[in-house]
Amino acid sequence: MSDDRRVAVTGTPGTGKTTVTTLLDGPVIHLNDLIRAAGLWSERDEGRDSLVADLDAVGDAVGDWSGVAESHLAHHLEADRVVVLRCHPDTLEQRLRERGADEAKATENAESEALDVILSEAVERHGLDAVYEIDTTDRTPSDVAAVIEAVIAGDRDPSAGDVDFTDYL
Repeated sequence: MSDDRRVAVTGTPGTGKTTVTTLLDGPVIHLNDLIRAAGLWSERDEGRDSLVADLDAVGDAVGDWSGVAESHLAHHLEADRVVVLRCHPDTLEQRLRERGADEAKATENAESEALDVILSEAVERHGLDAVYEIDTTDRTPSDVAAVIEAVIAGDRDPSAGDVDFTDYL
């Protein structure tokens, strides 16, 4: 990325954010790593076995950033474009279980994906004209990275609302 554009790559855990962003050209901020390394969390949610990020502290830590920021929280940052990676909930559940998630966590994330939770948050914060939805279910990481590169270059139109997983519910 040759300019100061800020692109947030977000999505439910298991949609492929970390894998795909390692294939992109240019700087990538992996927010979850930053949150853990810099202690940018306010509490540990024992029930979900996760940290509760201090989003104000995360924003302060990244400051006047450019490039790509990646995390299920990236859409909370100021950004010029927001890419929301999506994955069919059945596939998402399987991916999360393969990564060691328990039944409750895998199911909760799959239901969140079916209900468009992160997509809705991204559209509410950034507007329809800044959100780009990509279904990763049957795509390779390199294919998804190429689509993100097209978003970064301005060669793809916004597409929020194109993916529908309500059949899962």
